[in-house]
Amino acid sequence: MKKISIYNYKVAVLAMAGMVLAGCTDSFLDKEPDERTSILTVDDVIQLFTASYPDANYGWVCELSSDNVMDLNSKHLPASLNAEQKETHYNLTSSGRQDDEMFRFEPVKSSTSSDTPAALWTSFYTAINSVNEGMIVLDRIAAQPGFVADRKYNAARAEGLLIRAYAHFILVNCFSQAYKNDELSRHDVGVPYLYKPITTVDDNYDRSNVTETYNKIRTDLEEGLKLINNINYKMPKWHFNEEAAHAFAARFYLFTREWDKVIEHANAVLGDNNETLLTRMFDYSVLEDLYYLSDYANAWQSPYIYSNIMLIDTYSTVLRKARYRYSQGSLVARSIYYHNSPMWAGYVVNPTVLVMGLGGNGYGAYYPAWISEQFQYSDKVAGIGYAHTIRREFTYAELLLERAEAEIMVGNIAKATEDLITYSTSIQKFSNSTKETYERNARMTPLTEDMINNWFAKKRNNNYNCFDDWNFVTNMSPDYVIDQEKVPYMNALNYFRRFETNFTGMRFFDLKRWGMEYSHEYGLDNEVYYLKWNDPRRALEVPEDAIASGLEPSRPLTVDSTSTEKVIPASYLLGENE
Repeated sequence: MKKISIYNYKVAVLAMAGMVLAGCTDSFLDKEPDERTSILTVDDVIQLFTASYPDANYGWVCELSSDNVMDLNSKHLPASLNAEQKETHYNLTSSGRQDDEMFRFEPVKSSTSSDTPAALWTSFYTAINSVNEGMIVLDRIAAQPGFVADRKYNAARAEGLLIRAYAHFILVNCFSQAYKNDELSRHDVGVPYLYKPITTVDDNYDRSNVTETYNKIRTDLEEGLKLINNINYKMPKWHFNEEAAHAFAARFYLFTREWDKVIEHANAVLGDNNETLLTRMFDYSVLEDLYYLSDYANAWQSPYIYSNIMLIDTYSTVLRKARYRYSQGSLVARSIYYHNSPMWAGYVVNPTVLVMGLGGNGYGAYYPAWISEQFQYSDKVAGIGYAHTIRREFTYAELLLERAEAEIMVGNIAKATEDLITYSTSIQKFSNSTKETYERNARMTPLTEDMINNWFAKKRNNNYNCFDDWNFVTNMSPDYVIDQEKVPYMNALNYFRRFETNFTGMRFFDLKRWGMEYSHEYGLDNEVYYLKWNDPRRALEVPEDAIASGLEPSRPLTVDSTSTEKVIPASYLLGENE
C-alpha cells in the first residue's frame, strides 16, 4: 500500500501550536480553560487533553451524504398531504460548491473550509496528534524510578486513550466502508492509526484495512475503560467521563455487532429500571416558553441536564447551511417527522418537533433546534466572531435505542419493547397543560406493543422507515441475519433512530452499517444518484492534497456517479411507493 504524510504538515503544526499555546474558550461554554504553556506534568497533560477534542463537526458532511437531506431544486411534492399534491421546485443556491459535490457523492475538491471532509480529516488528526503528545509525557512520567500510578494519572491516560479511539472511530466510519466482519473488512481500506505525534514532513502512514483499524480502536477503548474515572474533571460532560466511556463502548460494539457487550455497557449507564430512567431523559417542558433559537440551543446543549452524557464544542455553521438548497424539506421532512403515526393522529408534525422549535427558511426547509449555534464574539462592536455548534455526542436517548437494537438482535423482545416504549414516552414529556392539548388536538398517545406489531410490521404507503424484511443486512455479513419476527421491532427502531439522530450525521453511519440502499434526486431533471450497499462512494474521499501526495484513496474504483435506471427511486425510500 502507498504511504504518505497524512495531511498538510504546515497546517498541522500551526493547528497544534494554536491548541497548545491558546486554548482559551468563551465563558458561555462553561469549560475549564487550557492555560498550559508547556507539557511536563500530569496536570499539564490533563490541560492538554481538555483542548484535544476534535473541533470539526461531522454532522453536515454526513447528513448531505445520507437520505436525510434533499435537493429543494428538484421536482417534489409538498410535505403535507393536506396540501394540494402539486409538483413544485425552487431555484436556490447552495451554501457552497462543496455541498453540490457532497450531495452528488463526489469527492470535495472545491473547499477545505468548515463542514467539509477536509476540515473533518484535519481536525480529527490534529486532535489525535495532540493526544499523542500527551501520551508521550505520560509514558515519560511512568518511566521515572519509584513511579506508582494513582487515580489522577490513570484518569489522564484513560482520557487520552478514549479520545484517540473515538477520533479514529469517526474517521474510519466517514472515510472507509462500514465494518462487515473481520474477514470481509480486511479487504476494505481503513484509516491511518497514529500512536505518535507528527514530527517531520516526511512522516508516512499506511491506511491498512478496516479490520485492523477497528482492532486498534478496540485496544485503546478497552484499556481506557479499565482506567477511567472522573477525578480530573471540573465539568465532566465536556470530557470522556465514566458514563461517556461506557456509551462510546456501547456504540462501538453496536457497530461490530457484539450485542451482549452493547447491553452490558448501556446498562452501566442506564440501569435496569426504566421508570427511573424515564426521569433522566430530556424533559421537553423546558422548551415550552422559549422563543429564540439561541435559547433552545442553551436548553438542548446544556452540560447541566442529566440526559446529555458528553458534549463536544465544534466550529460549524450547519444550521445556516440547512437554510440553502440542500435541506430537510418536502418528502424528507415527511419521512422523519411530518406525518401521521401510531403515536399521533392527523397529518401533522410530530408534536415533539413543534416544541423543539423547528425552523424554516420560507422554502419549506426544516431543521431541529438542537443544532442551533452559540456565538462567540471576538469583536462585539464589529459583530464578528466564531459560530459554535455544540454536539450532544452521547445522550441517554440514543444509548437507550442502541440497547433496544441489541436486545432485538439477541431475541429479548420483551426488553426491547420496554426500551422502545420508554423512548416513545420520553419524547412526550411535556407540562400537563401542553400534554393535554396534544392529546386532544393531535390525539397523541403512547406507543404500545400492539402498535409495533401492526404499524411497523411491513412497508405500506406512508408508513415511513419500514421494510417488509431486513434481508439486506446479510450483504454486510453472512452471519448478520434479522429474522422475520424481529422486523416490526427493527422497523420501529429505525423509525426512532432516524428521528433521534436527526442532523447529527449518525444516519449516514446507520445506512452504511445496515447496508441500506438509497439515492439522491438532483436538479430540475431529477437526475438520480444511487448508492448500492457496496458502492465505493459510501466512503467519503480523503482530501485531494493527501491523494496527490500518494495516500491511498477511499474509493479505489472508478464509478459512474449517475444512474440511468431508477433501480430504487428516491421517492420509494421516502415512503411514497404506492
